[in-house]
Formats: sequence, C-alpha cells, structure tokens
Amino acid sequence: MEKEKVLALLEKYNMGLCNQEETAFVEAWYNSFAAKQSGKPIEEDLETEKELIWKSIQKNKHQHRPTRSSTNGWLAAAATIVLAITASLLFYNHRNETITAAVQTNFIKPGKYSATLTLANGRKISLSEATNGELAKEAGVIISKTADGKLIYEIHNQTGTENEINTISTAKGETYQLHLPDGTNIWLNAASSLTYTTTLIKDGVRNVRLEGEAYFEVTKDKKHPFIVETNKQQIEVLGTHFNVNAYKDESMTKTTLLEGSVQLNHATVLKPADQATLDLSGKISVEQVDVKEAVAWKNGKFIFSSEDITSVMRKFSRWYDVEVVYKNAPPSATFTGVMSRYDDISKILKKINYTGRVHLKLEGRRIVVMP
Repeated sequence: MEKEKVLALLEKYNMGLCNQEETAFVEAWYNSFAAKQSGKPIEEDLETEKELIWKSIQKNKHQHRPTRSSTNGWLAAAATIVLAITASLLFYNHRNETITAAVQTNFIKPGKYSATLTLANGRKISLSEATNGELAKEAGVIISKTADGKLIYEIHNQTGTENEINTISTAKGETYQLHLPDGTNIWLNAASSLTYTTTLIKDGVRNVRLEGEAYFEVTKDKKHPFIVETNKQQIEVLGTHFNVNAYKDESMTKTTLLEGSVQLNHATVLKPADQATLDLSGKISVEQVDVKEAVAWKNGKFIFSSEDITSVMRKFSRWYDVEVVYKNAPPSATFTGVMSRYDDISKILKKINYTGRVHLKLEGRRIVVMP
C-alpha cells in the first residue's frame, strides 16, 4: 500500500466511512502508539523510525515474491509509518487544541428542537418555551404540546364551518415535529415552514404548503387525498412516507419516496427509492437513490455522497446558523462522508480540511472557504 493509499484510509476513517476491520486497525494502532508516549515527539526520532520501517519494507518487498500474506505484512508496515506520524501530530497537539477550545468564546452549538407556531389571529408561540399541554383552541381544534415536545392537533366539538390557518416555522438551527388531526406526522428541517388549516381538510382535500424541507408520514385516507404544495410543485398522496427538499436557495426541488406512491404535478408517479428532481425550467427527472441520504437530517446525520462544497456549506449554514463566505471561486472538489449533526462544527470542519481539497476557517459565526 502506497503512502497515498494509507492517507486515503485515514481520510476514510476521519469521514466515518471505514468498515469494522479498518476502524479497528486504525484505532487499535493509534491507542497503542499514544499510550507509549509521555512527551512531545522529536521530529528526528520520527524521521529515524520512518526510515527504518521503509528500509524493512523495501527489503521484504524485493526479497520475496509478493503473495497475499506477505503483501499484507508490508502493507501494514506502510500503514504504520503514516499512522505514526499522523497520530503523533494529532495526539501531541491535542493538549494545545484543548486549551484553545477552553478559551474559545465563539463556540457554535448545533441546531435544537424548536419552532414557532403562528395562529390565525397572528399570535406567535415559541414552542421551545411553551409549557406542555393545551396551547390554543381554534374552530373546535385543540392545539397542544406533548411531554416529548411534539405539536398535536385534535378536533373537538367542531360546530362551525370556519377553518383557521396556522403556520409552523423553524429558523436556522431549529427542527420540529408535528402531528396533524388525521394522524399524519411531519418533521420540519431547519429554515422551513408549513402552512395548513387547523382541521387539515378543506374542500375534501388534505392540503399543506411547504417552504424548505420536511419528511412526511401520511395517514391513509382514500376519501381525502393529501396534497403538498411547494413553489413549483404539487405532490398528491393517499398514504406514504416521503421527503421533500424545496429550499428557495437550492436550484432544484427534490422529492424522495420511501414507501407507497406519490404523483407529481398530476403526471409523474414515483415508486419506493425514486427521487424526482425538478429543475428551474420545470423539467422533472427521476432516478433510484439511497433514501438514507435524503432523510439523514431527520436521523441526526449529514450524509454527503460526491457533494460539492457549496451544497455542503448550505446545509451547515442552515443547521448551525452561520454565514458562509468564499475567498475566490468555490473549489470544484466533491466530498463524501457521514457526520453527526450534533458534532461541534469545528470538529466537522477539521475533518473536511483533512481531505486537503479545501480549507475551511471558522471566524465567529462565519465559515470562510478557501482553496
């Protein structure tokens, strides 16, 4: 294994993509190396160790025809060299990084479970601050907050025909879940909003309007189709699970189906694992995808698969409520990896910097992107 391949292994590890065997190898060696050290490594010692191991590798490589077992031996030795250097730098810089973190005043927290409910009369309720129990009653519909923070709509003794309009919205760095009167559950991502009538049903149709991103688990009701409207798209369902990404700052609207079926704009029908992409011209294209990527946000993760840096930064901006500034043109490199949405953002930026494809710097609540 060339040093480049070993570095690729380390990058893979730092991005959370190693399999069980690779993870065990990296962590076991790192722990073993770190445990032996008591002071800062001397650069000359590392160089000496590196030369000795490489000489041994080259000797074994030339003396023996490479079989599977012998190759594995010198591959492991090669890995040891790069891991030794990398682990040394990481381990012995750890104390300085810890001290820096301790005095850092611009610590940026990840997003939180919160939203704002706007009632028909204009009253706004901060759902993170509201006490559990009944929040309001409109047109015979009781709106309440459960102990686990979910917003619940229940119809009780509706007497009139009046159907009030409500909007639930999340700011940057917020996410929330609500339960509609028909039993449908909806999860809102950051910087998103959902508008609907309190009883949900109007003119025989269950209708909601979405801006941003949401995941839907729609209760089946053949008599009342469920309609999700976005800026340029209408999604009709009877009962299904799907995700809609319709942010205004994205060039495309993406609808990903996990279960059941949906129809887009009265024409395109999706089946499970289909993702429909609506571009600015109104054209819809459909492809099969890994649905875990589309709903990663709901499950507390970032999953990037060959994703460009501008797309990655938009997701960070929404979730951590930070500004993103580019020095020169954005790098053209793509990124693949899995990260927790609840990690300290500085930790995530370090992982991306480690790839060497871009340099990200945190300044207050601003991420500066440099080549």
